[in-house]
Amino acid sequence: MGEAQSALFPNYARYPFTFVKGEGSRLWDEHGKEYLDLMCGLAVTNLGHAPKQVTQRLKEQVDTLWHTSNLFHIPNQEKLAQLLVDNSCADAVFFCNSGAEANEAAIKLARRYFNKVLGQPQRYEIITFDMSFHGRTLATLTATGQDKVKEGFAPLPEGFVYAPYNDADALEKLIGDRTCAIMLELVQGEGGVNPADTAFVKRVAELCKQHGLLLILDEIQTGMGRTGKLFAYEHYGIEPDLFTLAKGLGSGMPIGALLGKAKLREAFTAGSHGSTFGGNYLSTAAGIATVETMLAEKLPERAAELGSYIMSELQTKLADNPLVGQIRGLGLLIGIGLTVPAAELISEIHGQGVLVVLAGPNVIRLAPSLLISKEDLDRGLETICSVLAKKAAAAV
Repeated sequence: MGEAQSALFPNYARYPFTFVKGEGSRLWDEHGKEYLDLMCGLAVTNLGHAPKQVTQRLKEQVDTLWHTSNLFHIPNQEKLAQLLVDNSCADAVFFCNSGAEANEAAIKLARRYFNKVLGQPQRYEIITFDMSFHGRTLATLTATGQDKVKEGFAPLPEGFVYAPYNDADALEKLIGDRTCAIMLELVQGEGGVNPADTAFVKRVAELCKQHGLLLILDEIQTGMGRTGKLFAYEHYGIEPDLFTLAKGLGSGMPIGALLGKAKLREAFTAGSHGSTFGGNYLSTAAGIATVETMLAEKLPERAAELGSYIMSELQTKLADNPLVGQIRGLGLLIGIGLTVPAAELISEIHGQGVLVVLAGPNVIRLAPSLLISKEDLDRGLETICSVLAKKAAAAV
């Protein structure tokens, strides 16, 4: 008899590990082997695994109330929304369950604002960028500037136009009578850890003002302290009309958020959009504890400091390695660009007990906890550099 098939759809290419325990920057598999986690569940566990502050808040909430409905007032939602508004340029928040849902909400809100508030239904197109990644729903995968995520899902919804990243002149030529918004990642995570140039971002913001467009920033991966600021837009001296969060907002609990300026309230009137589980008591309890911890312990500042240290160490230790191209990133979102495919090397790094992840075919992505110790960082970097050095020597 053949091997029994899993009851799951085979839509994930999983690494051959099963983890049963996590604490801080460490994970343990079912055999008791310890791993140093430098990927944080794809930039999700920004406070590390099972952070005490979040765990305690969740335990208290689990014993009290899990779910009512968004038909009723939810105090945790109000508190988390106020925390986010008080510490950002936004005036209002909508909660959902994931980054894709947050981006979907941003797309809907942009279209509805022009349709219902401004009375310009002909303006519905959103310009996004090559190599972007915005999610897996039909709208967000269409917004994504990578063909591989769209394969087999035609027909795709209309209303998206793609521009080259970091090319303001090319972007300007694509703005037309149907354009309503520009949607941008300030660091393209899935696309290869590509930071946006400051001059480019400022020009994007200027073009939005000049043409009356909404500026939407996808901060799903860059938000919540990861880049060295609470939100990545703070690096660039601009304010978006809309920006989206998920991943690090709930320390592993499913939560997403769309944040926007006050003028957009009129577009999301009662009944226009919703989510059954969005902003429930458990996810918002985790969000409150996460944001409070991040602010109290000044973790964005710590991410900036550690990110600079990692960049310096990698640039020094990998300077003469012929397999290494550009090392780039922002804060604790860093990519090691290679001249060869990265998948095999990542498997070898995993074999040495250090978890990193792919970003595009040739990039090793690092996204460690904002609370990781310097000692753990040094151990992880030494392992990565050693594997790359051995591979380079073998290729000679």
